[in-house]
Amino acid sequence: MFKPEDLVQPGVAAIHPYEPGKPIEEVQRELGITEPVKLASNENPIGPSPLAVRAIRDALSELNRYPDGASWALVHKIAARHKVEPNRIFIGSGSCEIINLLAFLFLRPGLNAVSSEHAFVIYQLASAATGGSLKAVAMRDGYAFDLDAIAAAIDDNTRVVFLGNPNNPTGTIYRRAEWKRFLKRVPERVVIVADEAYFEFVADPDYPDSLEDHDDTRMLVTLRTFSKIFGLAGLRVGYAVARPDIISLLNKVRQPFNVTSLGQIAVMAGMDDEEHVRRTLAVNSEGMRYLEGEFKRLGIPYVPSHANFILADVGSGREVYEKLLRLGVIVRPMDGYGYPRHVRISVGLPEENRKLVAALEKVL
Repeated sequence: MFKPEDLVQPGVAAIHPYEPGKPIEEVQRELGITEPVKLASNENPIGPSPLAVRAIRDALSELNRYPDGASWALVHKIAARHKVEPNRIFIGSGSCEIINLLAFLFLRPGLNAVSSEHAFVIYQLASAATGGSLKAVAMRDGYAFDLDAIAAAIDDNTRVVFLGNPNNPTGTIYRRAEWKRFLKRVPERVVIVADEAYFEFVADPDYPDSLEDHDDTRMLVTLRTFSKIFGLAGLRVGYAVARPDIISLLNKVRQPFNVTSLGQIAVMAGMDDEEHVRRTLAVNSEGMRYLEGEFKRLGIPYVPSHANFILADVGSGREVYEKLLRLGVIVRPMDGYGYPRHVRISVGLPEENRKLVAALEKVL
């Protein structure tokens, strides 16, 4: 009898599925904890935009209709925000769908993508699913991308470079001078994917906005999402900005109705909620300062972060994760990212951050 894994790409059979942050419902079900605190998935702790929630309620009676497959209104709204033509915008079911589609388009057996070690694991999974490979370049000082080394790793078979800025799970960034130097070194035949899911959280004045470098002389794709700053992770909406020829290819291989009607409607409303964005940034800034101060007090080494999460060295990430679970705090062990000593902790509400620190004091 044939085994199905013998009939697929060898890289697919070897894939270890993505491990998300443990859901609250699973902790409640398995451990009987009634009100666990989830600080595992870099979600917005203040919740979704009230404007988005209202828009969803108003649209519920239309759920018998298929969504607009082209996301026309949302495409045009995002295009206007970034002052680009609508044919440069692609809407996806979260950034992850777009990453997978880009790998599907440009990779195959014998071809490779290049990224950094300790980068967002979806880059590796998406590459492997095509039968291609991913070259993971060593980080600088253990936590920061080395763009010079990544550029040097590009070879004749490289088709894509994946760059997270800020990087998940380290929260580190590369800066403008290094980015500009990198752009000059990358061949025009290589697609550069600038994954900027945490763009809005960065306050560093030397942080490069990749949208400024879309001059059509290179194949540059900027990714943004509505899952983080806008608090709409459950709706799965992200987008790409790229040359029209790349957008056309993405539209050829996406699913017919890849973004739900509620997702489109909620994002349209949430984009205008400046107060929600302001509150999110304030809560994140205050929470980050608190966690950094408490980690220093407790002697926990951490990586300074430009996002809404922080990577902490707790000695044994998996062991501390399990102990924190039993105290009702969900964090993310980082052994799957090559950091077995670490956990990644999302910044929460003040009371959630305090509960985390109290639990850490008990388990360390």
